[in-house]
Amino acid sequence: MLKIDNLVAGYGKVQVLHGISLEVQEGQLVTLIGSNGAGKTTTLRAVSGMIKPQSGSIMLDGAEIAGEPAYRITRRGVAHSPENRRVFTTLPVRDNLLLGAFPRLTGARPKGDVDRDLERMFELFPRLAERRDQFAGTLSGGEQQMLAMARALMLDPSVLLLDEPSMGLAPRLVEEVFSTIARLKQAKVTMLLVEQFAAAALNVADYGYVLENGTINVSGPADKLRNDPAVQAAYLGAAH
Repeated sequence: MLKIDNLVAGYGKVQVLHGISLEVQEGQLVTLIGSNGAGKTTTLRAVSGMIKPQSGSIMLDGAEIAGEPAYRITRRGVAHSPENRRVFTTLPVRDNLLLGAFPRLTGARPKGDVDRDLERMFELFPRLAERRDQFAGTLSGGEQQMLAMARALMLDPSVLLLDEPSMGLAPRLVEEVFSTIARLKQAKVTMLLVEQFAAAALNVADYGYVLENGTINVSGPADKLRNDPAVQAAYLGAAH
């Protein structure tokens, strides 16, 4: 489904990723964990076309997408729920969701039943249904996170990229977000999850990669990483 090989990327002359490789199989939830500045967000930005890799390969369903512009990668089926949500604050919730389906509405992707999927988002995120006509900028942080995820899902993506969905949320809302991610996993949505809250990420993921200073430090099945003493000491902590 998604295969990254020897990816090198960064910003200007600053190299952040130093040749990382990872793979996400169809229907699998893979998490990328690591400390601040390790390169997690940079990885997702390179996959979705927000930045152009310096070298390396990013394959989606056997086709090379590294270096393609973001709109073409989106048309191929990569949906990105970005760090800090980035919802359209002056538009209602419903319009934000329809913008997620824009490639489907313009014929750049198979249209399917957009209205049905819109209602499915309201079922998956009941709070958004209550606020469907409310401006996105008036939503709470947790509600905006739900909106960002639902907007990405409206693409009907082949791969969903989730960047720090728990950032800035109260513990109760973190549990709610990860409960939703678990439901998406049960529905066989293919996901690459970047998350600093490593314990929650490994609890829900099938497989994990630990990114440190732009390189993959360790990888393996999520349950194996949860029980790895080095991973526990560095990323999970006694509290988890």
